[in-house]
Amino acid sequence: MYRYFPIALTLLAALPATAQNVSQRQPIALPAGSGPPPTATQPTMVVEPVAMMIAACDADGDGRVTRAELTPCVARSFAAIDTDHAGSIGYIGYGDWALKWLGDSNALPSPFSVDADNDNRITLAELQEALARAFDRLDKDHDGVLTRAELLTIRASTGGGQDGRGKRGR
Repeated sequence: MYRYFPIALTLLAALPATAQNVSQRQPIALPAGSGPPPTATQPTMVVEPVAMMIAACDADGDGRVTRAELTPCVARSFAAIDTDHAGSIGYIGYGDWALKWLGDSNALPSPFSVDADNDNRITLAELQEALARAFDRLDKDHDGVLTRAELLTIRASTGGGQDGRGKRGR
């Protein structure tokens, strides 16, 4: 046992030098965008699913969406789901439409708010009206044209949980 003592002392004497070398190393550079999460003072840009769908209706590629572009776009999206040409879709069909065009079957507007006559069926006219209401709400300067800036929502980030109150669902 005592014969290993000089070896242990040699190893212990070497530790401070090793620790000193480690502390003198340069920090590792992280790739851009992999830094810490935003602080409480940084704003967060959000795009509502319905705003993304409306932005995709920019037929002439000018970065602006007019009602004249929105109407046929909504009709094409509706026809893509109403494959049997019944003229209406049920709530499950609307969920399929929302998944394809809004990105999630539970995205807003909900089928309950779109189904104006509460018959559990959604017609093209009802969908057109719901998207027209969204268009009006997003048209901040009321000029009948939606720009990309109007389609963005900028929120102050408060840090913490997903709902901005520090904890989720408090």
